[in-house]
Amino acid sequence: MTTKRIRQSTKQNDAVSKPKKAKKSSKQDFEVEEAIVSLLPPKLKRATKRSAVDSNKICFVGKPIPVDEAQSKWPHRYLKKEIETHRDTIALCSGLKNNDCIKAKYHYRKAKVDGVIYELNDNAYVQAEKGKKDSIARILELFVSDDQQQFFTAQWFYRAQDTVLQDHGRLVDKKRVFISDVKDEIPLGCILRKVDIAEVKPDKKKNKNKIPSCELYFDMKYTAPYLTFSKISNEPERIESSTSTISSESGSNVVAADKSEWSLLDLYAGCGAMSTGLFFGAFKSGIKLVTRWAIDINKHACESLKLNHPQTHVRNETAENFLSLLKEWAKLCEEFVLNGSESSDSDMDDGEEANDEVVDDSSDSEVFEVEKLLQVCYGNPNKDKKKSKKDKEKASEDEKLGLYFKVQWKGYDSSYDTWEPIEGLSDCKDALRDLVTTGYKDKILPLPGQADVICGGPPCQGVSGFNRFRNKNAPLKDVKNMQLIVYMNIIEFLKPRYILMENVVDILKFVGGFLGRYALGRLVAMNYQARMGMMAAGCYGLPQFRMRVFLWGALPTEKLPAFPLPTHEVESRSAIPTGFQEITVAFATNEKCQLAEPLYLKDAIDDLPPIKNDESQDERSYGASPRSEFQKYIRLKRSEMVNYSADYENTPSGMLYDHFPLELNKDDYERVCHIPHKKGSNFRDLKGVTVKGNKVEWDPSVERQLLKSGKPLVPDYAMSFVRGTSSKPFGRLWWDEIVSTVVTRAEPHNQVLLHPEQDRVLSIRENARIQGFPDCYKLCGPTKERYTQVGNAVAVPVALALGYTLGLAILGLSDDKPLTTLPFKYPSCLAPSLDTVDDDDSS
Repeated sequence: MTTKRIRQSTKQNDAVSKPKKAKKSSKQDFEVEEAIVSLLPPKLKRATKRSAVDSNKICFVGKPIPVDEAQSKWPHRYLKKEIETHRDTIALCSGLKNNDCIKAKYHYRKAKVDGVIYELNDNAYVQAEKGKKDSIARILELFVSDDQQQFFTAQWFYRAQDTVLQDHGRLVDKKRVFISDVKDEIPLGCILRKVDIAEVKPDKKKNKNKIPSCELYFDMKYTAPYLTFSKISNEPERIESSTSTISSESGSNVVAADKSEWSLLDLYAGCGAMSTGLFFGAFKSGIKLVTRWAIDINKHACESLKLNHPQTHVRNETAENFLSLLKEWAKLCEEFVLNGSESSDSDMDDGEEANDEVVDDSSDSEVFEVEKLLQVCYGNPNKDKKKSKKDKEKASEDEKLGLYFKVQWKGYDSSYDTWEPIEGLSDCKDALRDLVTTGYKDKILPLPGQADVICGGPPCQGVSGFNRFRNKNAPLKDVKNMQLIVYMNIIEFLKPRYILMENVVDILKFVGGFLGRYALGRLVAMNYQARMGMMAAGCYGLPQFRMRVFLWGALPTEKLPAFPLPTHEVESRSAIPTGFQEITVAFATNEKCQLAEPLYLKDAIDDLPPIKNDESQDERSYGASPRSEFQKYIRLKRSEMVNYSADYENTPSGMLYDHFPLELNKDDYERVCHIPHKKGSNFRDLKGVTVKGNKVEWDPSVERQLLKSGKPLVPDYAMSFVRGTSSKPFGRLWWDEIVSTVVTRAEPHNQVLLHPEQDRVLSIRENARIQGFPDCYKLCGPTKERYTQVGNAVAVPVALALGYTLGLAILGLSDDKPLTTLPFKYPSCLAPSLDTVDDDDSS
């Protein structure tokens, strides 16, 4: 595919079932009425013909609106323009753009259709083609054109199914419609009947809508750019509290809410890149966003997150168990805290006769007494991971028992701590109350309404092109896509103010974007505003393209965050999914923009010390000064970064971590050593391979080369990969290139990830830099696990840019526009001041 600069088309795609304009008739002599009818959408032609025949049933009522008043309200209708022929009238009717519109002779306040009076701002059904549901519109104008035709201007309402949601519109209340900005001039005879549509405004106290008795209702508008469902009012929602001025250190002089901290829950958190970026960006806007809770199933990713964010409550468990735990925890808090229960174990015996029996402790049996409950989880943590498959299946019922508590036994040290089910702790109400009371105070788990922001990227491996068993008929029944449902269920339970979901672009490609439409549909059905966009990491200061989908959500009482416009030039490398052409976050083609030059691989990593294939040292000094602006700032110590030292005070700074590669086996290492140190080199440069067109073949004139082990130098899988058309196997990157996407696996068999000048794959730290991780962000776990954490992460500068627009929304500074400009560039924005960074940081 030819690469092109990421710029967005100015052409609007309504992404709805909007009628198309018909082509002009080729006849020269015809009546005006018939000509106009021929140009209308098919769904409206029948009604227009009816208006011509039954003109006595269709007319305007009363006197025309005074000319001066009409011209002030609808000036575009009265611009002086000669209309000499019927052909001009028809042309105007067919394309109402670039100030071309039907000119009015008179405007009216009322009209009569089939004996029913319609007034301005009434809502009505408009006739559709046979077999289709009638359209719904608000009447904005009633006027007679210069050629005596009767028109009304329709502002369209859309049913959920008419929007991008399509079939997922079934998730939304049938009575709910969405007003749009789309307007059309329609012949008056197309009106069928009135419809009672109530406007519903959100209850700021209850965060939900009170639906009146009506035929239909609307509480949001729908606009095609960035597939936006947003509240109707453009008035800024100021947070109802006292205010204080943000310090100049944050780079913002705006007035912020008195709320000192905003709590974030990071679901499917990985090593914490997304929440880290959001924290930086929110702080730049003047908001302190704290990652209070984080959940991930990968224990090594949890260790990395906890290491870099020691104040975060990190839980290594499945999202399903986490949701179940939240529900049970809410019940416990209701019982022991929120209801003010002060009863103790002794109180439970009130009204009962005292038991004067003396317990005989003379037996040899050992008595265990609960000292304290330490932790709580859902599901059985005692399950033996080494059990056979059959044993695990038998134990599956035990895992559904519910709550488990980690018990500290009286008189025993921590090595004797065990996990016990809640059923076995019925005599330990005091200990249970202590845990719940303390946990409630410390907010070890979020209750509904306590998580201000939820972010995360639910894995949807069922859409991957590498999955040969994708379920195209029922994607949501595929176990590999179920996490999207769980993610939305957690949102529905916790009801955060803001939501940010990230995912791969395939979520919009698979089965016509089925899962992406579902995610939007769930948010809208839960009464969240929503907005979808695709962002390329390279547009925000990285030498990596990496296109990803992001979905904003916000309660109707909040401002819906915008998407941050690019700061750097980049070349597009991916096709835009069909039906989602208008969600690429970019400047329009007709907009002037000053983007920074793209970053290349050299800008990010050429200052790092050389290492070998078998390098294993986890911590080292840099040994040289930074050679680029990117390197200068990515090296910042935590104490030098904006408000980041407080979370991580005891870790050594100024050192380089994770700069070692996955060690290749002897055969692969020998192959890599044969790959030339030049741009574009790969397995095709090895002896015995020839290329015809774009396909590799064996060179019959060359005997097949062997390795020291006796295996072939050029493996068969390289020759057959993508039917011999791919140049990726054992591909070498070059200094002036932009990486396509950092991947989770560092094997060179089907990826371009060899270092330009060293015979090895890129190191963990080199990959981390390409993802925008500051060098002070240390990772945990085996080598392959660290690569996985980096490859799965959201690029830090992308999350940072989104965090900034989130902060603007929290402050009430977002307008109704879907895009906003960033006042900074990555990674220099990590430093509070340029003066705090030493130009010669070679420690």
